[in-house]
Order: sequence, then structure tokens, then C-alpha cells
Amino acid sequence: MTKFGSLARVLALVGLAALVSACKTTSGSDAAESIPSDYRQRHPIAIREGAQTLHVFVGNGRGALTPAQRAEVAAMVSTWRREATGGIVIETPFGTANSRASHGVVHEIRAVLIASGVPAQAIEVRPYQPAEPIRLATVKVSFPKMVAETGPCGLWPNDVGPTYDPVYRSNKPYWNFGCAVQRNLAAQVDNPADLVQPRTEAHVDAARRAVIFDKYRKGESTATQYPDANKGKISDLGQ
Repeated sequence: MTKFGSLARVLALVGLAALVSACKTTSGSDAAESIPSDYRQRHPIAIREGAQTLHVFVGNGRGALTPAQRAEVAAMVSTWRREATGGIVIETPFGTANSRASHGVVHEIRAVLIASGVPAQAIEVRPYQPAEPIRLATVKVSFPKMVAETGPCGLWPNDVGPTYDPVYRSNKPYWNFGCAVQRNLAAQVDNPADLVQPRTEAHVDAARRAVIFDKYRKGESTATQYPDANKGKISDLGQ
């Protein structure tokens, strides 16, 4: 074999080895291993600062709050005291048909907030331009608060049907599995901090505890006895 023939054979073997190694690195098995089996790891609930917004609908010729709207603004203050992480922002539309009426409503909203206990320096009024001028623009009353959220759901990065993809043969839950459960839990939790740490215990009812301990010492039942427990019953079945 000539010198050039040996060199060509070596180069061919090196090229074949590089091709085989490249095929190995592009295998889809790594993608299957990267998908966590626990849906809480695939769709973790994150706590961030969001906003709670009240939309006040104002007609072109009204310029004042309705009794129901005044009650909604006043009720918003109790939530602001309990959950807010900042002041209240009142956004009024400009360049719309109801901008003049909305400007008059802002003064009434601010008065209701102050009368309900919100400091005047914690209220900010700013204009905004609606994205869709043809729709009825609203006066938006909002404040920042901590919210829990996850998602977005409905993502399908892989086919859930029979396929040659290694992800299908890995026998792991599909990516979107459990996302709706996590999203509903995040929306229903009363205090997002409860997902991170427990609340402090409330004070015990000392009087009720003394009654229970006294019954326990006497060997009596500590179950609560209701005087009208059998009121309205229609059968003695099970007694």
C-alpha cells in the first residue's frame, strides 16, 4: 500500500468516528431525561408582585358613581389594608368619548378612598390611553399585592401519541400534565405566603380548654354536645 493510500484510509476512519460521535450527541434520550417526573417541578408555583384592579365603567354623560360603584370602591379599601404592598393608583382615560365624565368620577373615587381610611399621599392619579378607543374606557383603580401563579399551561413541546421520539418511550408524564392543578391551586390560595411558610398560631381559647380538661379528668366525653342535635330528625336509624 502506498503512503498516500494509508493516509487516505486514516482520514476516512477519523471522519467516520467523528460522524458516529456526532450522531450520538444528537440523540433524543437527553431530552427525555431532562423532563422532571414530578409535575410540581415542571410547573412550580411562583410568588411575585401583581396587581388587583377595579374597573369603574363611566358613561359619556354621567360623571358620578352609582351607589353600587361607591360600595365597590369602599370595599376595596379593606382588601388594600390587608394585602397591599403599595399605594393606590387611579388611572383615567384620555382621548376618549367619556374622558370628561371619567375625570369627574376620579375626584369622587378619591374622596371615597380617603373617607374609608386611605391616606391622601398614598393615592396617585395618572392618565392612560386605551389601546382600543372604540371600546368603552374604564377608570382603573389598582394597587400592588403579592400573587401566586404558574404556567402558562397548554404547552405541548412533544407529541403525546405514538412516535419514535425517545420522550414517548421514556414512560414519563407529558409536559402539560398537572399544570391546570397547579394553576388552580395558585388562584385559590388566600395568602400566597402560605405556600412558603405557615402562619403563626392564634391565641387559644383558655376558657374552652379548661372545660375540656375538666371533662377529661372526670372521664367524661370531650365531644361537643349540641342541644338541638336531634331537632328535625325523621328516623332513629343508626342509633
